[in-house]
Amino acid sequence: MVSEILALNKYRVPTDRLYTKTHEWIKVEDDVAIIGITDYAQQKLRNIVGIELPEVGKEYSKGERIGVVESIKSVEDVYAPVTFKVLEINERLADEPDLINRDPYGEGWIAKVKILRREELDELMKAEDYVKHIEKEEAH
Repeated sequence: MVSEILALNKYRVPTDRLYTKTHEWIKVEDDVAIIGITDYAQQKLRNIVGIELPEVGKEYSKGERIGVVESIKSVEDVYAPVTFKVLEINERLADEPDLINRDPYGEGWIAKVKILRREELDELMKAEDYVKHIEKEEAH
């Protein structure tokens, strides 16, 4: 099933996931969730040339730094949208970090995780709210 996608200017925001103010997304599928960075974040970074991925088997708390995305112009931290344990990382990103630029919501995912505190999902933004958040950021 293809999710609905909200578009704000040139940024895509799928409605089948939740978002953070720091531009991470999480897509919950039963007991497993997939996380990554948003289209907005990857466009701001531009040409992504490297990534530091989270550690498989490690638990991260909501808001904790789980990795780093490096572009030609800057380095940005990636944060845990909720408390989770890493089940799998996207190994392809080691050799193809630009997958995040090409397909941030698909092939460019960062990790598959087991959510440890499901109630934290309620604190995240739905697509509509994330679009409003981007609009505010763009206005500054």
